[in-house]
Amino acid sequence: MPNYYALIPAAGSGARMGIDAPKQYLPLNGKPMIHYAVARLCACPRIAGVYVVLAPGDEMWGQYDWSAFAPKLSVLHCGGAQRHESVHNGLNAIRQEVGLDDWVLVHDAARPCLSAELLDKLLDDVGDDTFGGLLAVPVADTLKRADAECRAVRTESREGLWQAQTPQMFRFGLLLRALSLLMGEGAKATDEAQAVERIGFDAKLVASDSTNFKVTYPRDLKLAERLLREET
Repeated sequence: MPNYYALIPAAGSGARMGIDAPKQYLPLNGKPMIHYAVARLCACPRIAGVYVVLAPGDEMWGQYDWSAFAPKLSVLHCGGAQRHESVHNGLNAIRQEVGLDDWVLVHDAARPCLSAELLDKLLDDVGDDTFGGLLAVPVADTLKRADAECRAVRTESREGLWQAQTPQMFRFGLLLRALSLLMGEGAKATDEAQAVERIGFDAKLVASDSTNFKVTYPRDLKLAERLLREET
């Protein structure tokens, strides 16, 4: 039976938050934001190991106590300038520990509100799939195409459109191959599913909900804090 592993790319700077410190360390209810992603994944008994990919010069991780998550948690100081580079570097770093058919769940450090129910749903729905899948939400709002002056020039059809979330779960060998080809071509991908799509594989979409949102702008922090307080 394949094992399950999780990888959290956390080498970004959080430029859209308008802050100097990395976004993953922003305080949420007294803890760094990345704490919640680490805690959720480490608490899942089906996940054998959790890897956090940090920037090589990251000095903030060591300022916090992570001992509660040992020995399941490992830290890799091999993050890149872009998300896909961090994931690729992380996969290469663990290739001696993970089998080609094992599952890897890539999760954003900036999605602190992932519930145990959604995580289990992803594992249940994708665990028997050949290639992999991801949590996602069907697009409900009307979509507008804007011009350079931010004027709506037309309405786009939302039929069949989904908003991707994480975790995104793929076989280790497939994901490493997809990202290696991407890097070799000098191309980019905004998520793992896009990299896998480039080599001809379709990811399974698992219906999620809006609580598993990504903290992107300062106003998102208050919503995340409220949801986390309600959970406890």
